[in-house]
Amino acid sequence: MSTRDLRQWIQDAERLGEIKHIRGAQWDTEIGAITELAQHRENGPAVLFDEVPGYPKGYRILVNTLGSLRRTALTLGLDTSIDRPMDLVRTWRERSKRLMPIPAKMVDKGPVMENIDTGKNVNVLKFPTPKWHEHDGGRYIGTGSIDITRDPEEGWVNLGTYRVMIHDETTVGFYISPGKHGRIQREKWFASKQPMKVAVSIGHDPLIFLAGSIEVPYGVSEYDWVGGVYGEPVEVIEGPETGLPLPASAEIVIEGTADPTEVRAEGPFGEWTGYYASSTRPEPIIKVERVMYRNTPIMLGSPPGKPPSELTAYRAILRSALIWDEMEKAGVPDIRGIWCHPAGGTRLFVVVAIKQRYSGHAKHAALAAMGCRAGAYLGRYVIVVDEDIDPTDTFEVLWAMTTRVDPEKDIEIIKRMWSGPLDPIIPPGQKGFNSRAIIDATRPYDWKDQFPMVAVSSPEVLEAARKKWGQQLFG
Repeated sequence: MSTRDLRQWIQDAERLGEIKHIRGAQWDTEIGAITELAQHRENGPAVLFDEVPGYPKGYRILVNTLGSLRRTALTLGLDTSIDRPMDLVRTWRERSKRLMPIPAKMVDKGPVMENIDTGKNVNVLKFPTPKWHEHDGGRYIGTGSIDITRDPEEGWVNLGTYRVMIHDETTVGFYISPGKHGRIQREKWFASKQPMKVAVSIGHDPLIFLAGSIEVPYGVSEYDWVGGVYGEPVEVIEGPETGLPLPASAEIVIEGTADPTEVRAEGPFGEWTGYYASSTRPEPIIKVERVMYRNTPIMLGSPPGKPPSELTAYRAILRSALIWDEMEKAGVPDIRGIWCHPAGGTRLFVVVAIKQRYSGHAKHAALAAMGCRAGAYLGRYVIVVDEDIDPTDTFEVLWAMTTRVDPEKDIEIIKRMWSGPLDPIIPPGQKGFNSRAIIDATRPYDWKDQFPMVAVSSPEVLEAARKKWGQQLFG
């Protein structure tokens, strides 16, 4: 796998037959609705919008890039014929174990410098930013974007996918959930009463977007992680206004300054939980000082919303693999599968399959899943099942819960865990903490050998019958 830009990704996805073209859709009502239709269909298409009324032809928007298993595999450099979610989780885990971070490479110029607007020419409204959801408080130019920031104390560069709302031609707002790496960096700058330089890339290889939206370890730049996936460094240029490293092949990059004393009302915005849970609040802004963009630029859009969505499609794979890795590092043995269910936005409903090896193994697994970095933020339920249950099969998981759980003994509540403003069940004014339920849906370890046998034929007997009689039975 080698480095690529968004245009190369589009060519690769076109060869797979994975992109639909839409011309003439309205930015204020239709693009968001069409995006929802694509996202809510399992393995729905990526959609490339062009000829948006009121904007130049060639100013395009690409959405749902990671909304199918094939496109997620393409983006990660994996076999695009993989058609089972758990197989993709396992394949990515094996690939990621060999991944070694490669630092970004500074270059003098790149395609993003084809057009440069400064001073009175700055106008972020020149791009066809949609109103993604019907009841959003404004137009969000940053959804498939990355915010680029630097830690003022430690010096490392973070890329984070945080929503970016347009206030006017030269001002955007940027909301970051508490505890995220970009939020920690921003708080450090603001605590010292210093303005923070920020750059926002709004079109790039979906792999860069993916890296900005998952749990890359603290202190590791997402550029280095992406370079590790590529096997060669990401090329960056030094931002003239911010001094930050910017993707040289980006479609659009804005540079500006966030001042600790300046805020504006941000939101509401439909979020990954499926609600407008964070309402409208004063949030910091970025005063835009420079805009760089390619000829006929392509915006990358990835609006969250009620599951299923693009976010849940790819994050279910990546977060399941991350939690699995972190649990193994924490010493949990014999994990047979992890699934971060899309219905819970890949955070609120996590299923862990294990082969029990000792008393308390199930609870050990549950606590590790909810306490590791990839599983800690805004979780709700962790369900632990035996190895005979496929964690991606909701029917099997519910069957295990209804037949192997004694609620009095097997459900426990953990209080005051890490939550945030996006949690819909926490009342306004009380957001920040939530509780979690651990559900042990395994056979009780102390008498599992006496637990009733499952009333189903063995896989070998079923397969033999399928081979002999399947065609006559099912046609």
